[in-house]
Amino acid sequence: MSRHFLFLLGSSRSDGNTELLAREAAEQLPAEAEQRWLSLADHPLPDFEDLRHDSDHVRPTEGSTGLLLDATLAATDIVIASPLYWYSVSASTKRYLDYWSGWLRTPGVDFKATMAGRTLWGVTALAHEEQEVADPLIGTLNHSAAYMGMRFGGVLLGNGSKPGDVLDDTEALARAKTFFAEQPPLARFPYDG
Repeated sequence: MSRHFLFLLGSSRSDGNTELLAREAAEQLPAEAEQRWLSLADHPLPDFEDLRHDSDHVRPTEGSTGLLLDATLAATDIVIASPLYWYSVSASTKRYLDYWSGWLRTPGVDFKATMAGRTLWGVTALAHEEQEVADPLIGTLNHSAAYMGMRFGGVLLGNGSKPGDVLDDTEALARAKTFFAEQPPLARFPYDG
């Protein structure tokens, strides 16, 4: 089965440290692996409206919502490339994940069954030396993948504050070379043992 990687860039600036690290990892993908890169800043979603108890769900076909839904459904691998903002994912990334709640109830999409078995990955740059501060971001992505029955490839962490700093993080660059190499396990909630 050919792989289709969707890289979702959740930074408020282009060519930031997170994107640079994601591109380093993507360079290692096989030539036959399709890559699609979308910036959430370039395709903003409106604030999410929780309509789960309403009955008039309609499949979005236009604008950023339709584009991101179609791109998500077409991907075998979704890479959330979000800088660490206040110890979690960026606002645009969180809004995208909030939309998953609506897509779960969209007629004709069967979002949860479609996503089951696919892989969610994360890439982030942080200004802290102590990588434990990224645990909330990692938890958000792992738990989202677990709920959806997806695989979770973990999060590639790099250190950088000023633009380009991450390219001096030799450990992160070394991890980037093999980040997408393994088939990750199904995500599990901590209480699954």
